[in-house]
Amino acid sequence: MAATVVIDYYSDILCVWAWIAQRRIDELNNTLSNKIELRYHYLDVFGDASNKIPNQWAERGGYAGFAKHVIDSAAPYPDAPINADIWHKVRPNTSANAHLVLKAIELSYGKDKSIEMALLIRQAFFIDGQDIAQLSLLFSLLERVDINYKLINKAIYDGSAMASLMADYQHAKTLSLKGSPSYIIDNGRQVLYGDVSYRVLLVNIEEHLK
Repeated sequence: MAATVVIDYYSDILCVWAWIAQRRIDELNNTLSNKIELRYHYLDVFGDASNKIPNQWAERGGYAGFAKHVIDSAAPYPDAPINADIWHKVRPNTSANAHLVLKAIELSYGKDKSIEMALLIRQAFFIDGQDIAQLSLLFSLLERVDINYKLINKAIYDGSAMASLMADYQHAKTLSLKGSPSYIIDNGRQVLYGDVSYRVLLVNIEEHLK
């Protein structure tokens, strides 16, 4: 029996391209569920969104220009809906709080629960137009998946969740990842980045499976 191919998947929870890639990840899991192992990690793209967007987009319309970019980027993908309020009226200061909570969930409940929660957080932002930088919102979302907030608080307060998150951030820097999403296939034998189509992902993974 052939060994499974490991895919280390790095993304930022606020990244529109990772939101678009969500369906491709789901399809890969459905098609190659017994042949691949997806390991989820986070990297720092919008850790300081409140400075990053107005500064980097200063000559392209600031928040309004970035909001248009996000909407235009997702427009060809009907399965990646975008709430018109995001980056116009709803401007999260950081993605790091969401990443921290997800790491706390992973430590307390396992990776599957964390993956489930990551999708809920992305939906809360991209579909519902909610500010996912707010810890109060993140903890209210925990109730939807029967997560005990006391366990999450423990992992945050004792530093274990932060240590796990910093490990992800540092690994992303060591790998010189260009951004979100990034796919590290077969322990670094291949790196794919950005708006990679499902077909390209599938072909490359199947080559490694051979």
